Amino acid sequence: MMQDFNHIPSVYWVFTQLCNDTCSHCYNLSGPRGERMSLEDCLKIVQHLPNKIDRLILSGGEPLAEKHLLYEILKAIQEKYSDTTRVMLQTNGDLLTDKILDKLLSLGVCRFDIASIDRYHTHKNNHLSKLRSIFQKRNIPCDNDDNTSYFLQEDVISWGYWGATEDLWLGGNWARGRALETNTWTQNTAHNFCAIHSGARNFLGGHDDVTQEISIQLWKINPCCPGTKYPLGDARTQKVSEILSKVSSHPVFMALNAGEPLKMGEHLGLSPIEAEKQTEKLKNICLYCDQFFTTYLSEWNTDSFIPLPVI
Repeated sequence: MMQDFNHIPSVYWVFTQLCNDTCSHCYNLSGPRGERMSLEDCLKIVQHLPNKIDRLILSGGEPLAEKHLLYEILKAIQEKYSDTTRVMLQTNGDLLTDKILDKLLSLGVCRFDIASIDRYHTHKNNHLSKLRSIFQKRNIPCDNDDNTSYFLQEDVISWGYWGATEDLWLGGNWARGRALETNTWTQNTAHNFCAIHSGARNFLGGHDDVTQEISIQLWKINPCCPGTKYPLGDARTQKVSEILSKVSSHPVFMALNAGEPLKMGEHLGLSPIEAEKQTEKLKNICLYCDQFFTTYLSEWNTDSFIPLPVI
């Protein structure tokens, strides 16, 4: 496991939950009334990010629903990291135009992931052909066209597209946000979200099967994309590296880092077998994680551990 968290390979930051759509499977309640942050808070978060990031993924909500805020964030990222960080944008593509694309390119975005090519997206008609035309005008290659992964290729500006299918997202959907409200979450206790990419496995480092990545949902520092019941810390007021250092030796977060949430309570006498029984009742590993945090972490507040508020 890492000791110095001033270098993180990947940070996934949802800086807005404002969105032009209200997809039923959305895990963070994004929509026209989605939660937002001020420019001041966003700039504070940029300053509290680790000193070195290999890639920064900006997402939402819909990032282009707050394009002027996005532009200011990108300027701050350029000032802090220069060209040492690969900046990526995850968008539904609805609001993307030639003018906006050129602006994003000028501000250092080198990868565009269109996450809306599915039957659930409201504006799916002719959506892909419009986007393809915009990128082709600039000779920007697409992963899907020649089965070449440009995702991490340095010095290559690229784009790709995907969406919700029975295997991806809906096939392993987190019991979160609107997905929970609309009953679109995966009721499969055998599916361990924690152990796969975007889960908590390797958020503290030490494993080589998935990329080390942390998630920041608005200001909430999390070990995974769906987010734990209580955040690890507040990126508006706390340095991300310091928060990760504080939790790195705690048995709960060591278990999550291993991708084994059923072992979070072993040090408390809660066996994985009992944890598995609870998960079967709840039908989803994220709901078990929520239950565990509510039961065992809400009252913990020691000098050796960051306070976790009851929400």
